Amino acid sequence: MIAHKKEFTGGLVLHIAFWIVFALLLSPLYPGQGKKVNMLDYMDSMYNSISKKSAYYIPATQKKIEVFKGNNISLNIKADANLSMERLTVLMQHAGMKVEAGDKEIKLSGDLGGMLSAILADADSMFANDGKTISGKYGFAEKQVMYDWYNVLKSMEKSLTKQEKFAESKVLYQVRTKTVEPSYNYYGIEAQSIKDKAVLVICSLAGYVVYTMWFGFSILFMFEGWGLKLEH
Repeated sequence: MIAHKKEFTGGLVLHIAFWIVFALLLSPLYPGQGKKVNMLDYMDSMYNSISKKSAYYIPATQKKIEVFKGNNISLNIKADANLSMERLTVLMQHAGMKVEAGDKEIKLSGDLGGMLSAILADADSMFANDGKTISGKYGFAEKQVMYDWYNVLKSMEKSLTKQEKFAESKVLYQVRTKTVEPSYNYYGIEAQSIKDKAVLVICSLAGYVVYTMWFGFSILFMFEGWGLKLEH
């Protein structure tokens, strides 16, 4: 039996309306890149474009690598499924490094700072969504280039750490995580200032809070209308 029909009906109406709005939010009704998308995709794209500017660490990283120019290194890395010998050779030659292939390992040698400058140049092009420059330089897809740089740097970090060259290993980690990874993840996204989207950001955050409370109160009113009470 329903103890309080008015309260239960109000909660039920709120609950039904919640799911109607939910269906509209998941429907492709909102502007995307050349097609209609649902609200989740639209908001995800907006927040990605806003966050892109704050993830641009390339100029700061460029300053950090200056001290490594002229620092010649020699190390071995293991070839695996993620590291094509052919692509690795192309990358390293463009970066001024020497590559010697062994049975199980690949020997790399050359100017660490020069190599890192080449990687940062690629990352900067990717961050600017200029993939054609990179693919034209290396002869294969721009995202593959950045994926390979990520794996090469990761392998080199391990090798330099074993040599107890911790400063060199650290700067490789910074280049990998602060420039290569963001440039790969944000490729194709146009950066926007949060000031340009301030109203929409505020409305989306407020809407999230209201929508969450909407669901909670609809359940609360239905339960109370049903006669359920929380007692100590």
